[in-house]
Amino acid sequence: MVAAAAAMAADEAERARGRRAALSFATMAVVLGLPLWWKTTETYRAALPYTDIDGLSQQPVHLVVPMAVVFAPGSVPGDLPRPLPFRDVQEMEISVNLRTSVTSRYEMRYRSTTAQEEAALAAATAREADAALYPLQDTTLGSLTMYVVPETSSLLPQGINVYVGKHRSALVRAGGGLAALQARLREVTQVMSFTASSIAAALSDRVPDGQLGPDARRNLKSSLGYEITFSLLNPDPKSHTVDWDIEGAVNCFVKPVLDKLSLVANFSVDSQILYYAVLGVTPRYDKESSSFLLSAHSLPHVINPVEARLGSSAASLYPVLNFLLYVPERSHSPLYIQDKDGAPVSTNAFHSPRWGGIMVYNVEAPASPQASLPLHVDVDMARVMEVFLAQLRLLFGLSREEVPPTFLLENPGNEGLADWELDHLLWAHTVENIATVSTTLTSLAQLLDKIGNIVIKDDVASEVYRAVASVQSAVTELSLGHLLAAFQASKEAVTCSERAFFDPSLLHLLYFPDDQKFAIYIPLFLPMAVPILLSLAKIVRETRLRKKEPTKMD
Repeated sequence: MVAAAAAMAADEAERARGRRAALSFATMAVVLGLPLWWKTTETYRAALPYTDIDGLSQQPVHLVVPMAVVFAPGSVPGDLPRPLPFRDVQEMEISVNLRTSVTSRYEMRYRSTTAQEEAALAAATAREADAALYPLQDTTLGSLTMYVVPETSSLLPQGINVYVGKHRSALVRAGGGLAALQARLREVTQVMSFTASSIAAALSDRVPDGQLGPDARRNLKSSLGYEITFSLLNPDPKSHTVDWDIEGAVNCFVKPVLDKLSLVANFSVDSQILYYAVLGVTPRYDKESSSFLLSAHSLPHVINPVEARLGSSAASLYPVLNFLLYVPERSHSPLYIQDKDGAPVSTNAFHSPRWGGIMVYNVEAPASPQASLPLHVDVDMARVMEVFLAQLRLLFGLSREEVPPTFLLENPGNEGLADWELDHLLWAHTVENIATVSTTLTSLAQLLDKIGNIVIKDDVASEVYRAVASVQSAVTELSLGHLLAAFQASKEAVTCSERAFFDPSLLHLLYFPDDQKFAIYIPLFLPMAVPILLSLAKIVRETRLRKKEPTKMD
């Protein structure tokens, strides 16, 4: 009897020890194991400024243009509101969409000429006056200076009311009262700074298609860099040995233009010669002119076969601008390009928006049919580069065809573009950069919000914060009339936003979906969890049984 009681007591003590062991294991797994596993396997996500990113697309943009209106003696309108000098402001809302607000603001300062400016305006020609006035005026990027000369002034030719120089100034003929002068000044600012259409083109991704003009998406998109490739296509090397001094031509004609554009983006230039490269379109023979013709409707089919041979854009990080000089094969010479009306194109060239241009260079037929082949051809690089630089201007949207007939624009000379044309590019690219960064960061924020298991590293978050701060700085600088600082801040914003968006750690393929996570963790936790769960279930059953047993009374 005593032995049985002792055995039952020992068995009960063993069961109690087992219950305590099971409870201790379960407690350790829940209190220590699960939090430790959760902490070591959680996805690190640095905080991002989601509110600031969401506000970028709704942030109003104010384009402030500092402008000086300088009156020469005898040109002051009689209906000025107050004596010179005084200030005035003109604002105009540029309609983009319901969420984007762009306002142009011209801060005009009216004053009289100084003695030095009067001496400069006494020059014989407008070109000489513009050169003499340049050291005396504000050369800040984005600023404008308008010199109002008397209506009878001989500086401007007959029939010309406005002379736009190479820098940031213009000579404006006085006429009528203040309202007529202000209307003429508005025309000048539309030419020298920016227009509603140029800003809408820069924000083309936000403007509804029906509100955009036909040429809104023809200009090059803003980029941190561009690669320019000059290619010589010689489809018939057995008949022609073509010699082109491309290095000398680039140094003489292209380099001054790119030095001026270096403020906008980085440029790299290379060249190549492609043999047996044909256009891919068979030209039509014209008996009347004894020549071959390429019609306007066949020009789009020329680019694709040629582009396959170029191979320049495959490994490029930036947009590639292709300029092709095509020497027709002997069997298709001479070759001429026709416009839409069937008339020959004077330059014998055409350009494709956002791609580049092609020029056909005909070789004069030898005087004697028995001339030995191949013929040696020296390319007139001055004529070729004149066409290519004109096409480069068109690619950047720098066209002078829409200027009013009473305007006279000074030739920019060897630099290829005037100072105010450079400002025109900076205005458009700054606004476009701001919109691009806003779109990029919004897309990134939506992606990270949708996929919660993507790691957000501290360096990615830092780039996002820098991009947001740079965009806000660019908008602030624009509102202060500081175009250069605004453009540099917008470039910094583009760089930071692209670094964040294309960071390798944000690749979705690096992360497993939830069903694969369960497949990985179940074999790890199930062998450990089953004994603990069974022990806990046994403890619960035994506890319930003890409660049901009757208590013995002595």
